[in-house]
Amino acid sequence: MAASTTRHLCSVAVALALAVAGPAAAASARPAAPDGLREVLFVGNNWDGTADVIRSSGDYARIGRIGVVPDKDARMAEINADPVKWIYFQAIRNSVGEGHDQFADDMYSTPDGRSVVVSRPSFADVVSIDLASGKVDWRFPVAGYRADHMAVSPDGMRVAVSASTGNTVHVLDIATGRQLGSFKTGDKPHENVFGKDGRYIWNMSIGDVNTDLDGPGWDWTKGDRRITVVDATTFRQVEVIDMRQRLDAFGLKDFSDAVRPAVFSPDESKLYFQVSFFNGFFEYDVATDKITRMKTLPKNPATSEDRTTWVNDSRHHGISMNPAGTKLCVAGTMDDYAAVVDRASLQEGPLVPAAKPYWATVSGDGKDCVVSESGADQVTAIDFATGRKVASIPVGDHPQRVRLGHVRADWTGPAGG
Repeated sequence: MAASTTRHLCSVAVALALAVAGPAAAASARPAAPDGLREVLFVGNNWDGTADVIRSSGDYARIGRIGVVPDKDARMAEINADPVKWIYFQAIRNSVGEGHDQFADDMYSTPDGRSVVVSRPSFADVVSIDLASGKVDWRFPVAGYRADHMAVSPDGMRVAVSASTGNTVHVLDIATGRQLGSFKTGDKPHENVFGKDGRYIWNMSIGDVNTDLDGPGWDWTKGDRRITVVDATTFRQVEVIDMRQRLDAFGLKDFSDAVRPAVFSPDESKLYFQVSFFNGFFEYDVATDKITRMKTLPKNPATSEDRTTWVNDSRHHGISMNPAGTKLCVAGTMDDYAAVVDRASLQEGPLVPAAKPYWATVSGDGKDCVVSESGADQVTAIDFATGRKVASIPVGDHPQRVRLGHVRADWTGPAGG
């Protein structure tokens, strides 16, 4: 990373640190839900094509459910009429979909709580679903043939979506679906993260995760994997961070440099990230542009060591941090557990059994980590303080992304179910 850019990114982190006056302030700064709205968690059931809406803390009881493919017949007609689209649709089903269609990858509600915006991998689009009627408000087809992870800006007005076969991130107006801009990435853009002030977008490209060339000696075949940092207003590239160089400097030449889910510390001076095939995570210091620490988490002895059996090159996929910045929560996807890790000591707490946990987020009150158990069709809440399970709630088929959002205070589901 160029020294001038490093100083620039670091100055943002320092300004944020001063603004929150330390971790304790960050923990208490969460705003209340706007008048007339209720904070909830949206759980995207990828194979169902539905989203469960549950309470954001406490007992996590289900409030309602929405369908996110109300236009399925129209979309399938388009796909069946286009041989290329049909081939990609089948490829998604039989590779990343594990034999299933992918209808609900990521989602965020609009600031007014009236709609939820969903990325739909198999339909290569982003749609806004009206929460009252269950109908599509707007639709945006992405570049290429598959939509993936999204991120919402701090003000809730912009949503960034990865077009994974188009090597592009689109940034859309969340209310209208109008494209505000886009930028190019490495191969297969995946995770997106907005900085806290909304000035930068960080995108992580993971390369080709669907081949069986999974040994370290074949790592070069996986494509161009990097972090692309752009200005969120001009969409111009600020910097490219190649973790291959940073991992090599840390003495880990055989590790994949495909950065998966990632989370910033409250002051944004540190980035904690997972990589393909690794049961653990890394700490990256933004100011010094170096990997500073590595945490290896326990392996499940029942997990095969054959990397080709791990879904989409994952081993662990899902990481979050409590608002105080003192605890991390990790989804041990292929090892069938989740765990809370103390950020200072990197000591993990109890390993909480979970069936292929695919994501980790933070409850509305900041007390719990909420993981999606894609193998058990439920979400599970884990107390950050104790590291122990506090609740599990049934949801739909293959839950993946879990996101905080808002609905109208009296909402219980779309009209007519």
